[in-house]
Amino acid sequence: QVQLVESGGGLVQAGGSLRLSCTASGSISRVDNMGWYRQAPGMQRELVASMSSSGVTWYPDSVKGRFAISRDNAKNTVYLQMNNLKPEDTAVYYCNADPPWSDYGVLIYDGQGTQVTVSS
Repeated sequence: QVQLVESGGGLVQAGGSLRLSCTASGSISRVDNMGWYRQAPGMQRELVASMSSSGVTWYPDSVKGRFAISRDNAKNTVYLQMNNLKPEDTAVYYCNADPPWSDYGVLIYDGQGTQVTVSS
């Protein structure tokens, strides 16, 4: 199996920045889409960024212009640069592979997420 591990979360003041990392224990360069989701208490999971294997990105309006996703295939890592953070960005952030199969056909398991807390 391939495991995703998220890191980089923390406590930051409004207007600050964080860079999240999601590292896979196996090769994910050919995964069609890698995405970052977030889930706040009592809320549904929300997709906040995705990037295809060809580099096409997508963001919802709520984070467009503030968040940027990138992939480093050599390091099997996906990043989420978050700038101008707002209190409403507070959530646990997870990365996800779609479809959940590594370059060698091994199932990819989601990680535990990383907590991001933005104070006002």
